[in-house]
Amino acid sequence: MPCIERIRIGRAAAVCGLVLAGCSAPSWQAPAPGESPSQRAGGEATAGAPQSPPMVIAKSESGRLAAPVAQRNWTEVRRQAALRLVAANPTITYMGKVPDQLLAIPVLEVELNRDGSVRRIVTLREPRQAKDTLRIATDAIHRAAPFGDVSHLPRPWKFVETFLFDEDRKFKPRMLDN
Repeated sequence: MPCIERIRIGRAAAVCGLVLAGCSAPSWQAPAPGESPSQRAGGEATAGAPQSPPMVIAKSESGRLAAPVAQRNWTEVRRQAALRLVAANPTITYMGKVPDQLLAIPVLEVELNRDGSVRRIVTLREPRQAKDTLRIATDAIHRAAPFGDVSHLPRPWKFVETFLFDEDRKFKPRMLDN
């Protein structure tokens, strides 16, 4: 990965951390019916004020994930993908503080088709122990797909996600870590 891309990813992660730290309620939790995201954060919704993109991936009435939206850049694609991973896999994810001792840290590269569907998944780092976490992470990616139209973004249509597994074999996408 080029050095400039690492800097961009680091900056994006820092900005996301600041945004998440400023929320009074977890950003992954959907607002109550009739409540806007800004009201959930303790503020009043201001008419005509620009709203930041939603930080929640909603589920439809059928329980399926809402359709993904096309993002402007790869950082936004990665953030939406991480949120979709959590929303699609609520029983095997955690959003709290990452434990000091992790069970496993698989790193996967996800190659996408132009419509955001998964073309293939490549293992970049396989855990030495708890090798089953690699399959858990791969299955979680497939459940969270598609990730939105990427045809307008520069190629290659790939992103990397690191899965932080705790001792209960629940994961947190590194992109959402503060």
